[in-house]
Amino acid sequence: MRNYLILVVLVTICLAVGFVGSLATRTSVDTWYAGLSKPAWTPPNWVFGPVWTLLYILMAVAAWLVVRQSVLRESRLAIFAFGVQLVLNLAWSFLFFWLRVPGIAFFEIWVLWTAILVTVVLFFRVSATAGWLMAPYLVWVSYAAALNFAIWRMNTGSS
Repeated sequence: MRNYLILVVLVTICLAVGFVGSLATRTSVDTWYAGLSKPAWTPPNWVFGPVWTLLYILMAVAAWLVVRQSVLRESRLAIFAFGVQLVLNLAWSFLFFWLRVPGIAFFEIWVLWTAILVTVVLFFRVSATAGWLMAPYLVWVSYAAALNFAIWRMNTGSS
């Protein structure tokens, strides 16, 4: 029973990060973001909510699989890396949407991407399933980084 309580807590934490990030996002989606030039491959706004919800749930399950192995040294380091990338994930929303600085957000998203990659590698060392559950998140953030870069460049030129 305790294991499932930990899963519920992790899902709650991940979804809470998504919710707080969405508060920053909501302030700009229909105003500032709507007025930006965006590449043709930008998904419609309605796609982001369901994709992020699924990713946060997958992340939580992956973390849960690692936490269950908490006696392993690798597991503790992996959970620390998971926490770091979760904070960076939240920071990106505030940089891009709240502060409206896509250039800084682009550099931050590569720090986030690196933290996710480290987390994925560490998760694989503890549980292959956990590592694979994090893979869609890494792919999505890769896409988000490319989108962030394109939006930054299309709206600021070389600055």
